[in-house]
Amino acid sequence: MAAPLLEKLSESLGSPEPAVRLILSILIAYPCALVYRRFLFYQPAPVIHLFHTLSGLALATFNFAGSQIYHSAVCILVQFLMLRLMGRTVTAVLSSFIFQMVYLLAGYYYTATGEYDIKWTMPHCVLTLKLIGLSLDYFDGAKEPSQLSPEQKDSAVHTVPSFLEVCGFSYFYGGFLVGPQFTLRSYQRLVARELTDRPGQPPNSMVPAMKRFALGFVCLVLFATFSPSFPDSYMLTEEYKAQPFWYRCVFILLWVKIILYKYVSCWVIAEGACILSGLGYNGAEDGKPKWNACANMKVWLFETTPLFSGTILSFNINTNAWAARHVFKRLRFLGNKTLSHVATLMFLSIWHGLHSGYFMCFSMEFIIVIVERQAQSLVKDSPALTKLANSPLYPFIYVVQQLIHWFFMGYSLVPFCLFTYDKWLQVYSSVYFCGHVFFLLAFLAMPYLRRMLVPRQERSQKKQE
Repeated sequence: MAAPLLEKLSESLGSPEPAVRLILSILIAYPCALVYRRFLFYQPAPVIHLFHTLSGLALATFNFAGSQIYHSAVCILVQFLMLRLMGRTVTAVLSSFIFQMVYLLAGYYYTATGEYDIKWTMPHCVLTLKLIGLSLDYFDGAKEPSQLSPEQKDSAVHTVPSFLEVCGFSYFYGGFLVGPQFTLRSYQRLVARELTDRPGQPPNSMVPAMKRFALGFVCLVLFATFSPSFPDSYMLTEEYKAQPFWYRCVFILLWVKIILYKYVSCWVIAEGACILSGLGYNGAEDGKPKWNACANMKVWLFETTPLFSGTILSFNINTNAWAARHVFKRLRFLGNKTLSHVATLMFLSIWHGLHSGYFMCFSMEFIIVIVERQAQSLVKDSPALTKLANSPLYPFIYVVQQLIHWFFMGYSLVPFCLFTYDKWLQVYSSVYFCGHVFFLLAFLAMPYLRRMLVPRQERSQKKQE
């Protein structure tokens, strides 16, 4: 009965059935959160773990039929056995990392189609980070507090979790399908009724949850309305190639603005469900509760920043924080931030999948961020550029900067969305590899611009620093 209804709904919305199932599943997290608040908030921990496990498994079954739902169960069981049998050892951490990543990459390899498909590997990539993070947090639990950073102290797991607890953490309905990332300690605080602005009572989070839901729904409507006019496939057509150069560039600029709402909408709606359950509680500031613990998007910053680094800071926040905490900062022994940065981006590329487009996207991100930092430093050190940035011309400069920012953001994401090199090379060729040319020339020109625009005294002080 449900299948024909879903087929009709997907036809009426003009969206693939798997996408409709995914959106419905993200929305179902809200009733699940209400059930938890109304009936389970005061129940013993095992009952809550069981509810979260069964609800997550139900969502997995709804989205991925047959043997696909077994993949998550296998990885959770293996991870639990590693915690129990190997203990808080480096061997356990390395074994966890290797097993979970190899399993995920094998899944990518055997299910790859060259298109964006919603299949079991989508939630599994979220689960992979959860389970690797769990092994690292469990390892940190054996260290002295003086050896841990404030973040590690907050997330370190000091007791051996039960299997049901690990299942509840892994399958939690608010983050199983599309995230956000959160730690086992956050989940334990939720179950222990600590994540609330009303001690001993369900959190007063209905209004902030509905605000995030409304914002996510607006983004979803924007994506559903405009995405048919900006399909990825159009950039591979002869018609697109026949258009003037400026048209091709404008299309990429508008395309990326619309296509990113697909991610924004899912993450913001999922965040609302986490807030409703209490997982989004992040303490209080000036007597007012904060609900941003599970925020995966800073939508206002995302829409207004003219900087590439600003967009990165506003987008997929929890995954970026996970990578910073568990990859970048743990590579401190390399003694070089650039090497740590490159290694972190390499890990994120592989984690996303095996397609060459992911590696191209993250390599472009690295180049762009480096050039942007140099440009910001140049503006800061140059009296003439600083004066121009603070002049009445800034609104015009801001608009131009935004256009450049969003075009090259789209340029970077073309490989990410088209996956295979034959496709993204075709699009890059059609715009003459202008992004690579622009940032290569900018990188080479920065030292000369600094000599021209920064006084010698300022340059000397900079070198001494």
